Amino acid sequence: MASEPQGPAPTTPESNGSDGRESALRATVDAAFPATVKDLSALVRIPSVSWDGFDGANVRASADAVAELARGIGLFDTVDVVSVPIAPGSDVSGQPAVLAHRAAKNGAPTVLLYAHHDVQPPGDESLWESAPYEPTVRGDRLYGRGASDDKAGVITHIAALRALAENRGDDLDLGIVLFNEGEEEFGSRSFGNFLDIHREVLDADVIVVADSDNWDTATPALTVSLRGNVAFNLTVSTLDHASHSGMFGGAAPDAMLAAIKLLATLWDEDGVVAVDGLESYTSTEAPQYDSAQFRDEAALLDGVTPIGGDADIYSKMWFRPSITVTGIDAPTVQNASNTLVPSVRVRISTRIAPGQKAADAYGALRRHLDARAPLGAVLDYSDPDLGEPFLVDTTGDAFTLASQALADGWGAATVEQGVGGSIPFIAQLAETFPGAQILVTGVEDPDTRAHSPNESQHLGVLKRAITGEALLLSRLADKR
Repeated sequence: MASEPQGPAPTTPESNGSDGRESALRATVDAAFPATVKDLSALVRIPSVSWDGFDGANVRASADAVAELARGIGLFDTVDVVSVPIAPGSDVSGQPAVLAHRAAKNGAPTVLLYAHHDVQPPGDESLWESAPYEPTVRGDRLYGRGASDDKAGVITHIAALRALAENRGDDLDLGIVLFNEGEEEFGSRSFGNFLDIHREVLDADVIVVADSDNWDTATPALTVSLRGNVAFNLTVSTLDHASHSGMFGGAAPDAMLAAIKLLATLWDEDGVVAVDGLESYTSTEAPQYDSAQFRDEAALLDGVTPIGGDADIYSKMWFRPSITVTGIDAPTVQNASNTLVPSVRVRISTRIAPGQKAADAYGALRRHLDARAPLGAVLDYSDPDLGEPFLVDTTGDAFTLASQALADGWGAATVEQGVGGSIPFIAQLAETFPGAQILVTGVEDPDTRAHSPNESQHLGVLKRAITGEALLLSRLADKR
C-alpha cells in the first residue's frame, strides 16, 4: 500500500498471448482520440452543476448527452436516464443518472463502470484564464470545469468500450454495467436508494470507479485507501440581535469573537488537529514526498510552512485527520457596520483516517466544540454529511489484472497510493455488493486542479487511461 512507483512491468501484446488483438485495441484508441477529445469538449460545455441554486436542466442535458454516447457504442441492451427519490418515501428526487446494461454470456464476469457527469460550481470566474464552460486546449491540457473531474472519467469508459466493441464486438461475452451518477459533487444524496432500487442491474463481479488520481502524468496509480469525511454547519451565537460596537463593545461578547476563539481550538500551534477521538491510520508507511515538489503542487506561498513540518507529508494527507473551515457566513467587508455580530455560521469539513467510523468522528468533534464554547456561546449544528473511509482489498485477481493492464497501457509500472480526498459512496458499494472486487482508477494528476479555477485534463493521461481500461476490459472478457 502507498508505494513508490513499482509493481508489474509493462508487457507487450505478444507476451501476454493476445496474438495482436491488444495491438488492435491500442490502434483503435489512438485513431479515435481526436473524436474522443471532441466528445469530452462537448460534455464540458454543459454546465452540469448539481448543487441547489443551479439549473437542474443542465444536469439533465448532461445525462442525455452521456446516454447518447452510450447508445452509440452499440454494446448495451438498455440505456436509460434514471432519477430516484433521495430516500424511500421522499418526494424529492436525486439528479438524473445514466444506467446502461449488457448481460454476461457463457460464464463471463460482469464489470460495473462508474463515473459522474455532474461538476462543481465554477467559483470566481475572474480567476479562470479561459471561460470555465468553454473547453480550451493550452499545451497538452484541456481546460474547463469538469474536464477532468469527472467528465474525463465518463469519456474514459465510453472510449474504452468503443475500442472493445470495434475489436471484440462479435465475440464479446463480458457483462457490462455503465453507471454515470449525476450528483456526486452534491453528496450523492440518492445514491443509497439508487443502489437498493437497481441492485439487480448493478450487481457485478468487478467495479471500476474512475474518479481518482494518478501518481504523475507518466505513471498510473490504483487508489487503495481513501479518507472519509465529516462535514457540518456550526452556528455560534452570543446575542439576540446586533448591538452598537461602540456602546457595548468591550463588555458584550459578539459571535465573531466566540467563533474565532472556538475554531482555533481545533488545531495546535503547528496546525495539527487537536481533537481527542479523531484517529490516525498507523498500520502502513507512506513514501516520502519531496518538500519542494509538495510546495509547488500545493501552491504554498514563499515562507509558508507545511502543517507539522516537512516530514511525513503523504501520511498527513492520506492516513491522518484534517479539519478545514470551508465557508463562513458573516458580514462582508463592504457591508461592515459598527455592530457586534449576534451569530456566525461556518462550514467545517473534516477528513477522517481509514479505520474510523464517520459517526464516531462526528461525535468527537461535537464533544470537543461543546466543551470549549467561549463565554457561554450557544452552538447549533446542522446539515451533517458523513462519509466512510475505505481500504481497497488488493489481494483479488482483478486488482492484479488491473495493475498489469494499467502498466501496459501507460508503459510504466502502476503505483498503489492513498488519497487524501473522500469518495464515500465506495464504502456503500462495498456494503451493497460484498462479493465484488472494487478498483479505484482515475484520470487526474497532481496539476489537474479539480474543484479549483483552471481545472484541466492532461490529454496524454486521458489517452493512456483509456488504453489501460480497454486492455483491462479485454482481459476480463477472457476470464471464466
